Amino acid sequence: MISNVYDDEVPKVVKIKETIIETPTVKTFVFPWDITDDIHPGQFVMVWDLDTEKPMTISIIDRENNLMGITVRKAGPFTNNMYDNIDVGDMIGIRGPYGHGFDLHHYNKILAVGGGSGIASLAPLLSFYDNVELVSAASTKDELVFVDRFKDIDVKVYECTDDGTKGFKGFSTELAENLLKDGDYDIIVGCGPEIMSYKLYELSKKYDVDCQLSLDRYMKCGLGICGQCCMDDGGVRVCVEGPVFDKNLLSQLTEFGKYRRDASGSIVKY
Repeated sequence: MISNVYDDEVPKVVKIKETIIETPTVKTFVFPWDITDDIHPGQFVMVWDLDTEKPMTISIIDRENNLMGITVRKAGPFTNNMYDNIDVGDMIGIRGPYGHGFDLHHYNKILAVGGGSGIASLAPLLSFYDNVELVSAASTKDELVFVDRFKDIDVKVYECTDDGTKGFKGFSTELAENLLKDGDYDIIVGCGPEIMSYKLYELSKKYDVDCQLSLDRYMKCGLGICGQCCMDDGGVRVCVEGPVFDKNLLSQLTEFGKYRRDASGSIVKY
């Protein structure tokens, strides 16, 4: 399994080298980072700015140039400030990487499904594996993320929009099922809203393929200490045992697809 980094609890201050406006609400930030063999697609970092830390999935792992990237969607004060006010030359704090990422070396044909900004967790897979086909989904054409990035690499991308303005009209899980009916995939990997992830898990059972899914929970420390991201009465910490879970562990999570926890730790039904 992929190890966690517990001895690097102080944020490393990095200077933004490049920013990319992906959509009217999504922006990518690229910065120097010593890329080691311990960094894997699906892991996350804690990002420090404005005296606040937030977890962000790693969206770029550039081993050749020692660059890392994160991609944020405007969704509140922290991400709104990053989108609107952080640019090339500005400094942010990065702590990590943390968590278990995707481990796909034993699979021959991979179907990756990303919903909205969840595609950020899946995009680095394309530089690690050459046997991935990707469903990239959004509510509308203008919110599809990494369109230009995917054009520059040799990968099959199936675009999907809720309103039909680009690609398949409908939900990502509908398109995924159409592909599973006709394809010979060994595994589904996914990241997006948990309702989407749960449907992908159900599809993996229906079509008898494996799955690895990245789950999102409210996190504070990223180290497994605070317990904020625990599932199933503390038995599983998303920041340590996850955020990527395999099919076997997903089958044991009673809260998966049914409940989440808010900032106070209270259980909220989906």
